[in-house]
Amino acid sequence: MKMGGLHAFIPRSLRGQKAISIPESGGDGIARVPSNATSDIVADAGRSVIRLVELIIERAHAARASDIHLDPRISTLHVRLRIDGVLEDAHTLPTTLHAEIISRIKILSGLRIDEHYCPQDGRFRLVTSTGSSIDVRVSIVPTYYGENAVLRLLSDSVEAFSLAGLGFTVRNRDIITRALARPYGMILATGPTGSGKTTTMYTLVKMLAEPGISIVTLEDPIEYSMDGVSQIQINSKTGLTFGNGLRSVLRQDPNIIMVGEIRDEETAGLAVNTALTGHRVLSTVHTNDAPTTITRLLDMGIEPYLIASTVSLAIGQRLVRRICESCKLVHQLDDGEVMSISGLVPPEFLCSMPTFFHGAGCAACNGSGFFGRSGIHEVMEISGAVRSAIVATMSASEIRSIALAEGMIPMMIDGFRKAARGITTITEILKTRYE
Repeated sequence: MKMGGLHAFIPRSLRGQKAISIPESGGDGIARVPSNATSDIVADAGRSVIRLVELIIERAHAARASDIHLDPRISTLHVRLRIDGVLEDAHTLPTTLHAEIISRIKILSGLRIDEHYCPQDGRFRLVTSTGSSIDVRVSIVPTYYGENAVLRLLSDSVEAFSLAGLGFTVRNRDIITRALARPYGMILATGPTGSGKTTTMYTLVKMLAEPGISIVTLEDPIEYSMDGVSQIQINSKTGLTFGNGLRSVLRQDPNIIMVGEIRDEETAGLAVNTALTGHRVLSTVHTNDAPTTITRLLDMGIEPYLIASTVSLAIGQRLVRRICESCKLVHQLDDGEVMSISGLVPPEFLCSMPTFFHGAGCAACNGSGFFGRSGIHEVMEISGAVRSAIVATMSASEIRSIALAEGMIPMMIDGFRKAARGITTITEILKTRYE
């Protein structure tokens, strides 16, 4: 069937209500809004809702959205898409379709359709009309105007991940590669929610996966499926926590273990002891930057000498939007912009006054000036001097000073260098929180 706008899949009795069309996907894979959505409905209302849900997901995927928000309001159902980290209004549907859309999502996810007052989580896989598959993770919660649904789109793109593709510089890639070559130790990625930590971990696992190596992951939830890797879904209802799971995994004879997140003292202690007994451990921690990862482990009760003996690397990171290559233009800093960054970057950086860029907005980026995202990083190698500072329980700022003296590039400087190379904008770097 030729795909028209959403209008064609809304029952006739509801067509008088306000609704906007979902963007069409052109032959170049770029989402566009159709100029005329006049396709007629060809099935009953039930089948229309089935196709409507499929269209919402397909068109969101074509628009490169990572999440779909279905937000019920007083008289409408708002559909919003998170594209390149920014949540944007996309479609407005009649509120009379709300219950049917939520029920359809629940059926696809294997959730209870008769439960409307408790949060539910699930997932399903959708095969699109082009034959590609999209894994969809679903979260449904009750709100004042009805059930709200958020759909996380997880396409099978893990095989395309690489350190260079994630934005790591040559220097940082070399440091990470050296750490991965060690037979044991911990590599930790840190940053706030949505900073790309899990993607970094998946990339490192992919780099390590080879015949003769046993890799086990503990995840909550499993974001991407990886061939040749034993992936375990955490389930607190059955007692499968990170701590209990890690104990069980150690009896599975693994070489490498990825723990989705170190959340508590128990998991931290087990992870450190696992690395101490000759395993490679990859995990994430919620801290602001690489040096504070060390103090976070200390706060969890881990002895300083154990941290110094096991942690090989701490990676701090954030995500910034990439300038659209189709509409990139040179951007000259005005006096206000120079003043705003003067206290944030080294004086020699300002003296050279590199050329910066911005996106003017075009059809390829839907007028935003951005297309995709890139990481900005700081990679702190646990050298002898840093190890001594950890044993002496120095503060995070003191550890940072030592790491900087040994050549670590802070995230903000990494960001400014990427802006000077035309990867992102000064505004993106300035609005990113580093503390």
